[in-house]
Amino acid sequence: MKANKDQNPHSTSGAKENRLEVAIGRQVHEYRVKLGMTVADLARQTGLSAGMLSKIENGGTSPSLATLQAMSKALNVPVTAFFRKFEEQRDATYVKAGHGLAIERRGTRAGHQYHLLGHSIGKSLVVEPYLVTLTETADVFPIFQHAGQEFVYIVEGEVTYRHGDKLYPMTAGDSLFFDADAPHGPEELKKLPIRLLSVIVYSRTGEN
Repeated sequence: MKANKDQNPHSTSGAKENRLEVAIGRQVHEYRVKLGMTVADLARQTGLSAGMLSKIENGGTSPSLATLQAMSKALNVPVTAFFRKFEEQRDATYVKAGHGLAIERRGTRAGHQYHLLGHSIGKSLVVEPYLVTLTETADVFPIFQHAGQEFVYIVEGEVTYRHGDKLYPMTAGDSLFFDADAPHGPEELKKLPIRLLSVIVYSRTGEN
């Protein structure tokens, strides 16, 4: 059987092979547009043809080091700037029902069960989503305090939730968003079991 030489450029294998070229091309295009330069302008300053620059910007070719240096000089950016989009990490966390990672936190000793549903990696902003379960063995614990902000959404049950000097009667579907450096937590467990989604957000620079 004769091999098909005209393979689809958008196939999975092709996409994987030219991810770097596409990332470089996007950065070149972005920096050029930011400076208000046309392809012809950049061609004159780099000594490259307009056709070659168009291929680079479209991710159709892998530029040599000399070409990258010429473009970095013309666009007034370091060569490494062309690789930033390629090196940026894109994370996703998929958790099946009932399979969150059991985590021990301050409320664990009060019988609060925490299951971590995801965690941001290598980012300046940390996001920690938890599914918290309170049963008959749980106790109230309205004295949590930590950096950042928190979002609480009641999935099941009823609870009176404290934030600072205010109390919020909460049932399924209710939510609360607050600054987490004030004392907060369940003040009264009114209908068990209670399941709530807690999303904590804070700056990584503020970590201990």
